[in-house]
Amino acid sequence: MAICYKRLWKLLIDRDLKKTDLCSMAGISSSTLSKLTHDKTVQSDVLDRICLALGCGISDIMEVERDGVEEFSLFPSFLPQGDGGEDAPYSVVSLFSGCGGLDLGFRGGFSFLGREYEKNPFEIVWANEMNKAACATYRANVDERIVEGPIQEHFLELPNYADVVVGGFPCQDISINGKMVGVDGKRSGLYIWMVKTVAQLRPKIFVAENVKALLMKRHETSLQRVIHDFSELGYNISYQLYDVSDYGVPQNRERVIIVGVRKDIDIPFVPPVGKTVEKKVTSWEAIHDLEDRPEDAAFSHIWSAAKPSSGQGLRYIAADSPATTIRSECHGNIQFHYKLPRRLSMREAARIQSFPDDFLFKAKIRETERMIGNAVPPVFAWHIAQSVLDVLQATEQGKKEQYEAGRISHIA
Repeated sequence: MAICYKRLWKLLIDRDLKKTDLCSMAGISSSTLSKLTHDKTVQSDVLDRICLALGCGISDIMEVERDGVEEFSLFPSFLPQGDGGEDAPYSVVSLFSGCGGLDLGFRGGFSFLGREYEKNPFEIVWANEMNKAACATYRANVDERIVEGPIQEHFLELPNYADVVVGGFPCQDISINGKMVGVDGKRSGLYIWMVKTVAQLRPKIFVAENVKALLMKRHETSLQRVIHDFSELGYNISYQLYDVSDYGVPQNRERVIIVGVRKDIDIPFVPPVGKTVEKKVTSWEAIHDLEDRPEDAAFSHIWSAAKPSSGQGLRYIAADSPATTIRSECHGNIQFHYKLPRRLSMREAARIQSFPDDFLFKAKIRETERMIGNAVPPVFAWHIAQSVLDVLQATEQGKKEQYEAGRISHIA
């Protein structure tokens, strides 16, 4: 079987475009262009991006010959791949990664409260976080390759492509515990770098996490701007408010998940069905076995000695229900234990956030408190990842079926 791209070169000539123009428009490298020039196989995402850039179909840029019979493939994902292949994992770029809760959930392969969350076919190929302690923790638990520093300084280091982009863009200016100034705030305005990343990489799907306050009336303009920005890039946008306690996390924590599916993919994102809607995991189930355990800094089983104070500093979790939301900026005033005369330990807070016990935090108590409170619960993220996987696998299966049908029909 031979692949030929002469249709692509003819299309460029017809549109008065140069090969260098194609590189710029589709975001492909000179080495990839060389492969195309010499009729070599390339990754399917390269062809996807070329088609998006030129507004055409696959059959407009390539043809395939098998044993002297010409074939046309509208669905290149099942052509021979130069790297990886059909069983290769889906690539993920992660922004504002924190200590890695969202990424761990997408990767899978961990256990929590006696349940195994199987490994998913996702590979984190690039991640970025500016907090030093969070990066150290990410390296120790998720992947050593996280890029440390502001995204503005490392944007040009992004890979050429990823199947998925994920991130919880900073929410301090949107949160009810923050300044409530919206996405144009100093911190929340960083979300535009997620927009730029999606624009550059053209992933098949992206997932953005944010606080419930994004849906408040006063933030309606911010929400509409977020939807507009991503829609203009060619994505069908959906968003939903989730309570993570519906998914096996022992905590009442409401978060907005925004999902964008590229418009050439005619498969909608379907939110995962809650597994524990009727029977929540309680605080007692999550942490009762730690009640008699002495302080252990290496295990992060250490707690704040802050005295009771008014407001949020005087909250207790209940034993027979999920805990209240673990916050990031509580300055030592994390909730009190349901039974013991002390505040929750960092390990207990990590349990309430559904981190596995072998996830070790590489920081002292205040930074650990901040990391845990900022994180997306891994168990919840794992369930979101299943729905993302459903879209990607359905897309590939649909391509395969249509490709095979088209090939057989053409030969006949």
